[in-house]
Amino acid sequence: MEFRIERSALTEAVSWAARVLPVRSPVPVLGGLLLDTEGGRLRVSGLDYEASARIDVEAAEVLRPGKVLVMGRRLLDICKVLPEGPVECAVEGSRFTVSGDGARFGLSVLPLDDYPALPSLPQVRGAVEAAEFAAAVADVAVAAGRDDTLPALTGIRLGLDAEAGTMTLAATDRYRFAVRTLPWKAAAAGGESADVLVSARRLTEIARSLGRSGLVSVALDAGSAGFEHAGMRTTVRLLDGRLPRHDKLFAMENPAVAVVDRARLVEAVRRVSVVADGDSPVQMAFSAADNSVQLQAGYEDDVASQRLPATLEGAQEMTVAFNPGYLADALASFEEPSLRLLMMGAGQRAMVTGAAGSDAHRHLLMSVKPQLA
Repeated sequence: MEFRIERSALTEAVSWAARVLPVRSPVPVLGGLLLDTEGGRLRVSGLDYEASARIDVEAAEVLRPGKVLVMGRRLLDICKVLPEGPVECAVEGSRFTVSGDGARFGLSVLPLDDYPALPSLPQVRGAVEAAEFAAAVADVAVAAGRDDTLPALTGIRLGLDAEAGTMTLAATDRYRFAVRTLPWKAAAAGGESADVLVSARRLTEIARSLGRSGLVSVALDAGSAGFEHAGMRTTVRLLDGRLPRHDKLFAMENPAVAVVDRARLVEAVRRVSVVADGDSPVQMAFSAADNSVQLQAGYEDDVASQRLPATLEGAQEMTVAFNPGYLADALASFEEPSLRLLMMGAGQRAMVTGAAGSDAHRHLLMSVKPQLA
């Protein structure tokens, strides 16, 4: 094997494929990246027990086709320190060499026969806009659980509705529940709907890495999900279990409703939270008398407060309080200039949506009982 390529193109490809490599593995070859120059292009692949990644690079000039398996993270370290410009890579006996502008590195070659085959892409169900998909995953991932003893809650529900032509992403850690719905294009008319659970960490990495333009192909089978975009292909094993359904949970009867400027509310929460010790709450008191909301945090002499304009729909006043981190995450996941808050009362459910009242993006929070300073 021998090929030439620009240092930046090689670094980008190696970095993308190396995302899935395990930090530690009892199987040494799983720490390797497979470089394949068959067919006149460079293909870089990696996998572990949960995920796989493959990227095709057309910019490589293949001088001698072949395959080689080398330690992926070591190759990435080398790529990061290579001089800018063209790089020459070749297999010389039992060594893979990388050289450019006078710098030269050698890596031991791993046994190809011990390397497992990459999983194939599952059945393609349809496609979604890359930018919308990345934004939607980021919006709901903040609500996913971090407790590995409850693995289902560390996932994002990915639901495909073939009839409605929508993709629904949802995540919850039992204290908050985020849902995003976006359009998607089915691969064929009359396609099947699907409802699966994907690791939030893995799906976030995938969505970030696939670019911000064009269509992402979405593929699913009984055990895995796959995503393909612009020469990049990745698969991830599905999680067992299901998230609780949000339909009934999101239904609110006669809530108090307020509309608040998002940027000002985000800044006010950040400001008053500096005196909130640990998870002590941020209190929000909505007043219909002067159309305002008073934010307050802290206890005794260590307190902070700020009043903002808030439009109440109706004369119902309300005082609620939230975990400051959860509240900040919810507000930051929206981009609309104004937000609509639907509140059932202290210690009960509260919903954040865009001011236009669209159901495309909703974030449910459990409020806590306000505590007086």
